Amino acid sequence: MQINIILAGVGGQGILTIAAVIGRAALLSDLTIRQTEVHGMSQRGGAVQSHLRISNRPIYSDLIALGTAHLILSVEPHEALRYLPFLAPESSVITSIDPFINIEDYPAIEDILAELHRTNRPVLVNASELAREAGHARTSNMVMLGAASPYLGIAAEQLESAIGELFHAKGPDIVDVNIRAFRKGQQLSQTQATET
Repeated sequence: MQINIILAGVGGQGILTIAAVIGRAALLSDLTIRQTEVHGMSQRGGAVQSHLRISNRPIYSDLIALGTAHLILSVEPHEALRYLPFLAPESSVITSIDPFINIEDYPAIEDILAELHRTNRPVLVNASELAREAGHARTSNMVMLGAASPYLGIAAEQLESAIGELFHAKGPDIVDVNIRAFRKGQQLSQTQATET
């Protein structure tokens, strides 16, 4: 088993937190993980991306080659488009539909979504709304992780344990709201899978 994941977004959206949860969960599952990240101008809403490679055997490179990603997980729809050349045929894109408009000529969201619909059954997530339903708007990254969870090759229980470990120091209420957000995303992804 080997899964190549591109995580994409802009600074402040929690990409590196998603990567940390997946990394911890992979280790809890006795899997090998390799990761590299590019922070860009993250404090100013610049692009942030991470390559995650998960396997049950040794991995010799951190980087994912063009056309070999099994999953693009993006917390910003325009950033999802940027990494489509990395996507392998018949692989998946999971992205938030909430735009972070940080450039003057940001494309119309309808045009972005039309392009994403040309991929293999994209999972499009209203992450902000689901995060608010879970109890806190800042948990949209955990909503996105939940939506991606069926594609990661890691048990949901291990991902929830990793969320608990990562947020433990912030107290049980923060752990609980992040797990609720994760489950909201997971439920959405499962519902979309049964509809197709």
